[in-house]
Amino acid sequence: MNLVTVARLQRNPTVKAEIQMRNFEASIPVGFFTYPISQAADITAFQATTVPVGEDQMPMLEQCREIVHKFNSVYGETLTMPQIMLPDNQACMRLPGIDGKAKMSKSLNNCIYLSDTEEEVRTKIMSMFTDPNHLKVSDPGKVDGNPVFIYLEAFSRPEHFAEFLPEYAGIEELEEHYKRGGLGDVKVKKFLNNVMQSELAPIRARRAQWEKDIPAVYEILKKGSEEAEKVAADTLAKVRAAMKINYFDDAALIKEQMEKYKAE
Repeated sequence: MNLVTVARLQRNPTVKAEIQMRNFEASIPVGFFTYPISQAADITAFQATTVPVGEDQMPMLEQCREIVHKFNSVYGETLTMPQIMLPDNQACMRLPGIDGKAKMSKSLNNCIYLSDTEEEVRTKIMSMFTDPNHLKVSDPGKVDGNPVFIYLEAFSRPEHFAEFLPEYAGIEELEEHYKRGGLGDVKVKKFLNNVMQSELAPIRARRAQWEKDIPAVYEILKKGSEEAEKVAADTLAKVRAAMKINYFDDAALIKEQMEKYKAE
């Protein structure tokens, strides 16, 4: 925290957007305001080399990199500089909420969850926001900014078209039809539902399998936490040594102080 200024936190675009969304302008909780620093600690504790994120998290990663650079400049090369890994698929950079808002957020209740049932996913997709001006099937529709098409661009593959919508060669042909009119939202949403169900089905099945053995899940989490604790402890030891606050590990310092004590 001593390596980051309040002004720098206030300039973080992600923090600014979240403050505005949550109406925190008048009274910002300290824990919320310093979250980027906490996030940097989570990353650097495990000497992460690469962090996969969406584009909305880029400012957070950039701030983490600044903190690492500052720490290493002041105390010597200690922390690993993480690299940002963005999705190759442009549509995956930042999925909008099913209500058409810019960000899918748990707090906004506009998400499709990996834990959702088949019926819950279908209901959410069929109620998704589309082009508000596409009132009739014959109306030309807008693809840009349309959550249904953004999700299709993110998740649909040629095999999905071959199985569920063989009359179209791919996403480009589907989009062109929608833009010129003659393609209804319901048909597109039904296709998206089939795509999402096929993507989520193996995840759903795997989840159901593990739900039958909760003790094993806890054991996996426990072992993972123990391994993570070892790595974090090693990093913390290196940080203390770099900052010269490893008082009980510095044999030379202890010896020096003991000799000084005896001399007095």
